[in-house]
This record gives sequence, C-alpha cells and structure tokens, in this order.
Amino acid sequence: MTPSDATLVTRALEGDRDAFGELVLRHQSAVRRFLRHLARGDEALADDLAQDTFVQAWHRLGQFRGDAAFATWLLGIAHNHWRNARRKQREVALEAAHLDALETVPPAATASDLRQDLAQAMQRLDPDEQTALHLTYQQGLSHSDIATVLGWPLGTVKTHLARSKEKLRTLLAAWNPST
Repeated sequence: MTPSDATLVTRALEGDRDAFGELVLRHQSAVRRFLRHLARGDEALADDLAQDTFVQAWHRLGQFRGDAAFATWLLGIAHNHWRNARRKQREVALEAAHLDALETVPPAATASDLRQDLAQAMQRLDPDEQTALHLTYQQGLSHSDIATVLGWPLGTVKTHLARSKEKLRTLLAAWNPST
C-alpha cells in the first residue's frame, strides 16, 4: 500500500529524506506543469522555479499544517516563486519572448485551428484569469484550493473564472455560431 502524503510528510519531518523524495516524485509533474503555464512555456525558468519550490518546501516542511492538501501547499509555494521571478524580470520581456515564439510556429493544420485560436484567446486574458483557468482545468483544483494556492478570497477566484469564461466565449464565438 502506498503511504499518504501526510504519512510521508511525518516521516520526512523525522529525518527520512527518502520520504521527501517520494513526495517530490509524486508532485513534481504538477508543479512543473503549473510553472510552465505561468512562465508561458519557458521550460528552463519553470524548471528552475520548480527546483526552488522543492528546496523551500524541504526547508519549511515543519510549517506545513495540513489545512490543505500537500499538493495545494506546494502549488502555493510555486506561485510565490513565480511572483518573485516576475518581479525580477519585466513582464514585458516575457510577453515579447512568448509572442516571438508564436510567430515562428508554422501555420496550424485545420484540425488544430481551434487549439491555436484558444491559445491566442487565452493570451488576451489577464494573467490572473489565465492562472485561475489553468488551475481549474489543467490542475483540476477546486475553487477553494485555488484560493489557497493564490492567496485570494474565494469570491475573487470565482470572479476571475466567470470573467475569463465570458471573455473566451466572446473571443471564440466563431467556433460556436449558435451562441
């Protein structure tokens, strides 16, 4: 039987580094996927931030209270690292690099036109709206877990999700002419 995250945290706090290693193995994909979303595909930055996330988690493991899932706690740390990195780098530079990457992609085949249009529509959303959507649909988090990860009130999460869905509905109206 596989031990729970709570059991592994307890063992790690008792000095079992292998237990923490198991936690890293369990959650590294989700943390990296979340950070890649935030870093707009910059895998090197996302990987650096993921590493920083797990180093900080190891050092602050004693502060994990268990109020939320361990994965939610980790994503909160990852989000904080992203915000700190964003402060250090001008967001304009990140957006310009992302737009340059979009321009070098060859035209998409008909089957992937919707995916391309969705990606472009997502870029027109506010970063907070993009993040809320990513955590909901890519990470599968509940509204309350998103509030915990981002440090937002629950109402703010719901507002960002509602606004982003409405904006996407408008931006992608050509794909659903019945609306």
